[in-house]
Amino acid sequence: MDRRAFIGGLALGTFTASHAARAQPARKVYRIGVLSSRSATSEMTGAQPQDPLVSALLRGLRERGYVYGEHFVTEPRGGEGKPERFPTLAAEVVRLQVDVIVAAGPMLRAVKQVTSTIPVVTTGAGDPVGEKLVQSLARPGGNITGLSIQFTETAAKRLELLKELVPAAAPVGVLREVQVGSLAWRATETAARQRGWKLLSLAIRDAAEIERAFTMATSARAGALLVFPGGLFDPHARRIVELAARSRLPTMYGFRFYVEAGGLISYGPDLTENSRRAAIFVDKILKGAKAADLPIEQPTKFELVINLKAARSINLVIPQPMLLRADEVMQ
Repeated sequence: MDRRAFIGGLALGTFTASHAARAQPARKVYRIGVLSSRSATSEMTGAQPQDPLVSALLRGLRERGYVYGEHFVTEPRGGEGKPERFPTLAAEVVRLQVDVIVAAGPMLRAVKQVTSTIPVVTTGAGDPVGEKLVQSLARPGGNITGLSIQFTETAAKRLELLKELVPAAAPVGVLREVQVGSLAWRATETAARQRGWKLLSLAIRDAAEIERAFTMATSARAGALLVFPGGLFDPHARRIVELAARSRLPTMYGFRFYVEAGGLISYGPDLTENSRRAAIFVDKILKGAKAADLPIEQPTKFELVINLKAARSINLVIPQPMLLRADEVMQ
């Protein structure tokens, strides 16, 4: 081949390849808003967040081939257990025009108020239909889908387990937020009334009232305590656990992280698994699916977790049948 022809062909090939590379559209890097009701934003940030639930979400995305920084980045906002901040944080994420929002259950109402168009995947709505967040579990119908924790449906079960543990006639205190959880409270009331059990409502509006609620419980001679999880209480799990131990109140919680913090017993879904599975919904939405058409997933397993050290600290003997049914017994 003529040397000049070879060099000319080489140059043309280089030009063509370079032009094709420039013409290739850049891969879109998706932006995923992540809203937590209990964590700080600093704990949720980056490819290796400290927050275990955000970490589980990213693990689920990695399992589906997504690489942080190459295929997506997160825009996290943490409410730190301050419900008055939830609307502001939700609005911030919406203004960023993210492609999808992943939100903890307590953040959903705030998100719903600021967007009806950005797809929202919840990692654990308490009662999405009862709270009128979606039309139905099978066909949500709006911009919210994801996973439910069936909190209202399992409220009676938590009370039954607590009364099995502490069958005395003394009333059971119910620590709950005034603003949320009314459906679960009514379900708990109904279960108690049907069985002739007494309840003591300890409804508060602010975390500063938690100590006062425990004082009310002990003054009323409550025999046990049921704590409704939520954006107000979850960030203060350790504080609540310590107050329950100091008050010598056998206490049932909705999530295992209360037991991991030193609490006595919990019954509820695995939130870490919920967060990992939320990645399935995110993946489908990023590939073009509509939230309105994605059925909300309900947990198939609820964990009963018991802390024997906490039981010993208040001289409580856990019935053997309950220990045998437990999914995990912490020593």
